[in-house]
Amino acid sequence: MIAVDAHGADAGVEVVIQGADSSGVPVHVFGPPLTAIGNEDDPALAARSRAGASIVKAARAVADGEADALVSAGPTGATLAAAVLHIKRIRGVHRPAVAALVPIPGGTPTLLLDAGANVEVRPEHLVQFAYMGATFMEAVHGVANPRVGLLSNGEEPKKGTEDVVAAHARLADGPLNFVGNVEGSDVTKGVADVIVTDGFTGNVALKLMEGTASTVTGAIRDAIKSNPLSAVGGLLIRGRVAKLRERIDPNATGGAILLGVRKPVVIAHGKSSAEGIANAIRLAQRAVDEQMVEKTAARLEAAGVLRSVPAASVAQPDD
Repeated sequence: MIAVDAHGADAGVEVVIQGADSSGVPVHVFGPPLTAIGNEDDPALAARSRAGASIVKAARAVADGEADALVSAGPTGATLAAAVLHIKRIRGVHRPAVAALVPIPGGTPTLLLDAGANVEVRPEHLVQFAYMGATFMEAVHGVANPRVGLLSNGEEPKKGTEDVVAAHARLADGPLNFVGNVEGSDVTKGVADVIVTDGFTGNVALKLMEGTASTVTGAIRDAIKSNPLSAVGGLLIRGRVAKLRERIDPNATGGAILLGVRKPVVIAHGKSSAEGIANAIRLAQRAVDEQMVEKTAARLEAAGVLRSVPAASVAQPDD
């Protein structure tokens, strides 16, 4: 059973209902109207104070075991806050990360994380992101021994901020298939299956790619319509352009997934169509079926990169 937040999609509740109905997956859609958390609200405060908000009710259903995963097309901040507050982080995870699939024409999508959850990160956060992303690509997308890259301003190990350089050193010494630093111009070339960065940089990069893709496809469409000769040529390539448009459509991937929490959480695009919502629900179900969370926790523990619990926080036995 997948818990679905009825609110948040730009096209309204009806699109969410249609997507849920067509997904082929058992769902529980949470409403009712007028209980949504919007972009203008403080996510953490709203998640704590609005028990009747649809995203809070959906997250609580997952936390209570009434549902196996959460899907929402609402604001990322609200979904993140509700997930951390109610579903909670995997024990030993510093911070969850939003992981977004970047379509690669002719190849397997690249996972970019963090794409918006954490503006500032430390080296140990980036290292955990790398392991979480690699496990997701293996478990859900079947990528064997995924290549992991670190987004920086140069390929050399010493390029980037102090935190990036420190994370590079740790990843290079670890068991992951680490391919080193990846520059911004290489993100869409398929040079890595997982690319790790902080949430500020990742979110800017993701929106830049979405905007560029939209601008380029629009320019191609306008050029084809510019004169009769171009229109004839457009007819010849129409099929290939349509397939390319489908591959770069955010609806095709289903949305981003929040890694590092105790149950799968998928954040669908606000502009999702009914098919986009359906794909987000299917993505959540695949993560459940493939035991992504359990595999992630086991991999982080095996690598020794989980956060240590302070001794003072451990309850002492009674005398």
